[in-house]
Amino acid sequence: MTKNPIAAAAVSILTLGLALGVTPAMAAKMDATIGMQLEPPNLDPTGGAAAAIDEVLYANLFEGLTRFGPDGEILPALAKSWTISDDGLVYTFSLREGAKFHDGTDFNADDVKFSLDRARAEDSTNAQKALFADIASVDVVDPATVKVTLSKQNGSFLFNLAWGDAVIVAPESADGNAAKPVGTGPFMFAQWVKGDRVELDRNPDYWGEAVKLDHVTFKFISDPTAAFAAMMTGDLDAFPAFPAPENLTQFEADPRFSVIIGSSEGETILAMNNKKPPLDNITVRKAIAHAIDRKAIIDGALFGYGTPIGTHFAPHNPAYVDLTAQSAYDPEQSKALLAEAGVKDLTLSLKLPPPSYARRGGEIIAAQLREVGINVDITNVEWAQWLSDVFKAKNFDLTIVSHTEPMDIGIYARDDYYFQYGDPAFKAIMADLDKATDPDKRTELMQAAQKKIADDYVNAYLFQLPRTGVANAKLKGLWPNSPTQANDMTGVFWEK
Repeated sequence: MTKNPIAAAAVSILTLGLALGVTPAMAAKMDATIGMQLEPPNLDPTGGAAAAIDEVLYANLFEGLTRFGPDGEILPALAKSWTISDDGLVYTFSLREGAKFHDGTDFNADDVKFSLDRARAEDSTNAQKALFADIASVDVVDPATVKVTLSKQNGSFLFNLAWGDAVIVAPESADGNAAKPVGTGPFMFAQWVKGDRVELDRNPDYWGEAVKLDHVTFKFISDPTAAFAAMMTGDLDAFPAFPAPENLTQFEADPRFSVIIGSSEGETILAMNNKKPPLDNITVRKAIAHAIDRKAIIDGALFGYGTPIGTHFAPHNPAYVDLTAQSAYDPEQSKALLAEAGVKDLTLSLKLPPPSYARRGGEIIAAQLREVGINVDITNVEWAQWLSDVFKAKNFDLTIVSHTEPMDIGIYARDDYYFQYGDPAFKAIMADLDKATDPDKRTELMQAAQKKIADDYVNAYLFQLPRTGVANAKLKGLWPNSPTQANDMTGVFWEK
């Protein structure tokens, strides 16, 4: 009987592979399933405030002119280079040639103009519209060159363009991005099974270096117990922001997994509605701040992971000032301040979004506030409800949330921001910061801004959210730190 030469060759290859310890399953592993606790409300980074949008899409599907690297540096993206005029007002960007959107349309300077004009328009729905406020005009020089003129100097402009809210979209597809996103990135949209997962496929026509994975699934698991089970059974390959820190020691003891501990940009705060009585009284806000034991919250909600903060700034930033002593835990001082403010029998609402740090931390904070005479009514809300009721409608007294946008202390200058501060003196500090280009002067102003909001007890500052990740030990290339709210899969691969 004559052997089939093709079959014989296949058997030989398989035998060689087994001899080398390479199984067919190992050789074929070109996909990854990534766990996330929150599902994005839509898939348009330019039209929503939820961090989960960027966690799925930033650098994977959508790209901006610039982007954040894994350690927070600003890197070229769709702009391959740029020049800045001597007066700091004109930025001329040289664009990637040959880049295409996933629907086959060409990327060019017209798309940049469309995206930036759309983001800064009067009717813009961009959650970070203030990033674009200093743009006076966007002009197309030629298909590969665009000129952006600012109305005033802004030392953070290239930084601002790296945010997920500043990604470049096309006029042909922008209106549909919320459900079927079309970008220029190395992955393209495959499907969104609402309530379960978003899937991305490798973009075969990507302008840059090809990614090593053919397929990525972002699986949404809100329950920490279920997240633990999914990792243990292999249903997930990684959970970059693992929601159950109490289980990390078990993963550390299991050679199948790697535990990745890093830092994030997530300033976690007990936010207060500064225009709602009696929280419009600084003495009451100060009393609340002194009623909070940060260590108890970090130990109880994060099992010891997390860094205490006393202002809205990341401790790993060189300009950080440690102001935790200014609002140290002192329940007796808290009671005295409430008496000074003439506040008795105070009841405040505390609306908690789904993350475990908020739900667990909220119970601890409520107990601490009750100890000083403040009654707390807790309401657990889903993420969409938090965005509509708290973030947009400002219908709250207290809430707990982690602000994961990079170096976002500028939000305190916005009159319409949900905690409603907008102090003129703080705005003046931020205006000076925008104009400053000298590094020492910028540090001085950033530190002044930190001190100002701490002095005004705008919010109660709790901790910097740690980046506690778990992954299959053979999955490499995940970011250990989180300089922006992203699960960047562009450098992820399976170790052979």
